[in-house]
Amino acid sequence: MMKPPIDHDLDPPGTSAPVHVGIIMDGNGRWAKARGLPRYEGQRRGVEAVRRAVRSAGELGLRYLTIYSFSSENWSRPAEEISDLMGLLKRFIRNDLAELHQSNVRVKVIGARANLASDVAALLGEAEELTRGNDGLTLVVAFNYGARQEMVEAARRLAADALAGKIDAASIDEAAFGARLDTAGIPDPDLVIRTSGEQRLSNFLLWQAAYAELVFLPIHWPDFDHAAFVSALAQYAARERRFGGVAPEKIAQSAS
Repeated sequence: MMKPPIDHDLDPPGTSAPVHVGIIMDGNGRWAKARGLPRYEGQRRGVEAVRRAVRSAGELGLRYLTIYSFSSENWSRPAEEISDLMGLLKRFIRNDLAELHQSNVRVKVIGARANLASDVAALLGEAEELTRGNDGLTLVVAFNYGARQEMVEAARRLAADALAGKIDAASIDEAAFGARLDTAGIPDPDLVIRTSGEQRLSNFLLWQAAYAELVFLPIHWPDFDHAAFVSALAQYAARERRFGGVAPEKIAQSAS
């Protein structure tokens, strides 16, 4: 059984600990190929890695964990593989939702739902509704998600509001735009982890990750475990985050 998330109000993360971590879960297929196994086995082992990651996120005191579970571009994959992925998603929700709820995890789903099968959409909605009142770790599931499409939809909402006279176009700023993204109300990720050694964001949280630290791990997603999570957080802790500014100690040195 998952350990309940750490009480963040009693033990807030320090400056070296991220509040929100995003993960691009890459390498299921390559993991399976390297072992002479079908791709489905890689996907299945990937689900097990998701369980480990959620458990670790709670134990490590994170407030938000966003997983890139299915991108809007993934529809171009073979129909059989898409069917397998949908089946794994449904089994994960059916098998794990009660445990997530018991562990005080809140589930939030981002991404388009208009073209999803009714049973898949219903399960996603059920996961959100059941866990809505939980105040531990927030698990953000990016499903049928693409950052460019998300930003286009946000722009459309702004345009519609401006045309309707609800807002003044001249007053539109970053906050107004961010409030119309799928992640409204969720802090931007401090750290984005990608497995499999690939070094790109692949249309994941492009707006939100503008100042996120990026850690690329050489392992495939099915091999991601608590030790790998801790390793990524250690790399993050060693970084100096300046958000476009200058570190305070460097300002002091230049002034002396």
